[in-house]
Amino acid sequence: MLRVDEVRVTIKGFEILRGITLDIPGSGLIGLVGRNGAGKTTTLKSIMGIMPVSSGLIELDGQDLTRVAGHRRARLGIGYMPEERRLIGAHSVQDNILMPAWATGRQDENERLDHIYQLIPDLKTWADNKATQLSGGQQKLVALARALMNGTKLLLLDEPFEGLAPALGQKLGEIIQGIQQEGLSILIAESDDKRLDFVEQMHTIERGEILQT
Repeated sequence: MLRVDEVRVTIKGFEILRGITLDIPGSGLIGLVGRNGAGKTTTLKSIMGIMPVSSGLIELDGQDLTRVAGHRRARLGIGYMPEERRLIGAHSVQDNILMPAWATGRQDENERLDHIYQLIPDLKTWADNKATQLSGGQQKLVALARALMNGTKLLLLDEPFEGLAPALGQKLGEIIQGIQQEGLSILIAESDDKRLDFVEQMHTIERGEILQT
């Protein structure tokens, strides 16, 4: 599904990623673990097209993503959940989830929304609430749902378990595993490998390089 081969990212003359290589198979659930500043977020952003790569190859289903503008990659079935959630607080939960569909001109947004509500039933209960009315953990679920709106092939999740109480963290893990069963490939970046005991393979990143798998 996704192939990242010798990807390098340089910012203001400083090399952030130094030849990252990893593969995510179809329906694969992969972890990327490293300390803050190791390059996890930059890896996800380079796949999503938010961060330009200096060299290397990123392929989704054999298509070279480095030749696809960042704002067009969501249309290819990629969903991204940033660490900071980045919800629009004054808008309702439902509007936040639908934002990617409106941005990309998706025609089946209502059907997709209904499916997301089936995957994460709590969201329907909060649908009319403003995002600012939710707890941080609840907002994480909304951010995941927003990523799912266009993320029909690949999900990139940045620190989804950060700051969650154990019970909600376990619930989120179960939701992610349920999503995987629908055939999505998932890459999860986390600082603590203990939160990712359910992934199929773990990659460790340090100073912009994959150290071990």
